[in-house]
Amino acid sequence: MVREVQVSEITKLVKEHCIKANKILPCDVECRMREACKTEKNPLGKEILKDLVTNFEEAKNIDVPICQDTGMAVVFVELGQDVHLVGGSLNDAIHEGVAQGYVEGLLRCSVVSDPIRRVNTNNNTPAIIHVKIVEGDGLKITVAPKGFGSENMSRIKMFTPAATKEMIMDFVIETVELAGANPCPPMVIGVGIGGDFEECALLAKTALCRSSDLRNPDPLYAEMEEELLRRANQTNVGPQGFGGSITALCVNIETYGTHIAGLPVAFNIGCHVTRHSSFEL
Repeated sequence: MVREVQVSEITKLVKEHCIKANKILPCDVECRMREACKTEKNPLGKEILKDLVTNFEEAKNIDVPICQDTGMAVVFVELGQDVHLVGGSLNDAIHEGVAQGYVEGLLRCSVVSDPIRRVNTNNNTPAIIHVKIVEGDGLKITVAPKGFGSENMSRIKMFTPAATKEMIMDFVIETVELAGANPCPPMVIGVGIGGDFEECALLAKTALCRSSDLRNPDPLYAEMEEELLRRANQTNVGPQGFGGSITALCVNIETYGTHIAGLPVAFNIGCHVTRHSSFEL
């Protein structure tokens, strides 16, 4: 049975969730930040974490963005194959929702229309849109504003199949150390393993939207997540790069099958306000 969905509803909800995501931290990230305040060993780091917690509390209380970098809107769509979208284009509806959300929500518009000419579009479009077709008649959309202090620290490496688990983990920790204070730690780390060049990067970005309370269902990768978190927190980068025992809040790994001749690994960082908000229609 085909279910119809008006794209105007998508526009309306994308607008609302662009604003919500920028003002209210996901519950799991908030909890991790509060825990970090208790466990950070460096006195300066502890004070910095307290300030960061106060910041997101005040943002919620006075209804302003948590961070001045309100990000480029990354939108993940899970579209049921039995859904018929009516009234216009899905992409146009999402872009319009982003434009309305950023302009009417008084969020900073940080997107340029061309990467070389650098002219601001003044409404934070275009958004980055990823559509996945799934079974059923559901529609789920996740809006994930992505700041670029952390995005600029991303890396990808096309390992050969000879690479070991230890080599992959060394690459991740090397990237944490190279990133230093730039991604505004404590960070959320997304790692993609497998696929090809672009799929690997998408896996890493998708990993940032998984709750920090959930481990990879495969014990091998769950163990790697825990080990990487432990090692990241031994780097002494610390909160905002001032040193300490809390550099990362969590590490999420997503995987996909790959070619016999390759082993791609991508690293995508989210800052201490790794933001995302979802809705279903």
